[in-house]
Amino acid sequence: MLNRVASGVAPAAQKAAPPRWQADAALALVALVWGSTFVVVKQALEGISTVYFLAIRFSLASVCLLLIFWGVFRRMPSRALWRGIGRGAVAGLFLWSGYILQTFGLKYTSAGKSGFLTGLYIVLVPVIGAIVYRKPAQAREVAGVGLAGAGMVVMTFPSVKGSFQMNRGDLLTLGCAVAFAFHLLVLGYYSQREKFEAVALGQIACAALLSICSLTVEAPKADWNAGVVFAILLTAVFATAVAFALQTWGQQYTTATRTALIFALEPVIALATAVLAGGEKLTLAAVSGGSLILAGILTVELKG
Repeated sequence: MLNRVASGVAPAAQKAAPPRWQADAALALVALVWGSTFVVVKQALEGISTVYFLAIRFSLASVCLLLIFWGVFRRMPSRALWRGIGRGAVAGLFLWSGYILQTFGLKYTSAGKSGFLTGLYIVLVPVIGAIVYRKPAQAREVAGVGLAGAGMVVMTFPSVKGSFQMNRGDLLTLGCAVAFAFHLLVLGYYSQREKFEAVALGQIACAALLSICSLTVEAPKADWNAGVVFAILLTAVFATAVAFALQTWGQQYTTATRTALIFALEPVIALATAVLAGGEKLTLAAVSGGSLILAGILTVELKG
């Protein structure tokens, strides 16, 4: 099912495709927005419980998408609308899983490290693709995964009195990377075959519903200060509603591999933001580990 996503754009999407640079620019803007929000979210989680934060974020984003695409939805045949929403919900399941793991992980790890570990999903896309397509991984893919794995070790196993240790935040964030890899592949498949507006709404509404249901697991708590309110508005409107609408639109006209390559910008921006705005120190381990991860990402994604 996912093979056509990785190998090329669906014929239906190619007929009315805009210039490639427009889709690439939209995806690059998404990476910029996502990468710059790690510090904001980490600071906000000091004043609001994780699931409560996500429930409000995705619910508000769903309302925003309804308002943005209301005219389109009114003109869309009901069958196409609900089919697109339903298939978007499949992508939303992976999206929600990734955000739950990532947001909980941010409580126990640094914003810069979270950004880089999340970026491993870019390397996992061709690996998962190889399993789905039942084709052995290419030498470039093996080399890329090896470089990224070495970078992860350098960054997440800091030496403490001669011993190395990975905290639970790092492990949660690794799980998040796997979920995001599946999300990218599934979203790419359905965005090329359904109305992207319906798919975008379906995935965000699904994530909102799952987050609301999860409030029974974690009691909602919030200190409604300016930082929390700002984080909710920023992430709901720009990092969720606008960003995922742009991603869903952009993936109609490009491949999963090209999308993953563009999203390699996200962890770079995340670390830069953590250093400039979050007060984190730019250590040799961070630079070395981050460089290895990016080298692994580019080794897998760049061709020729």
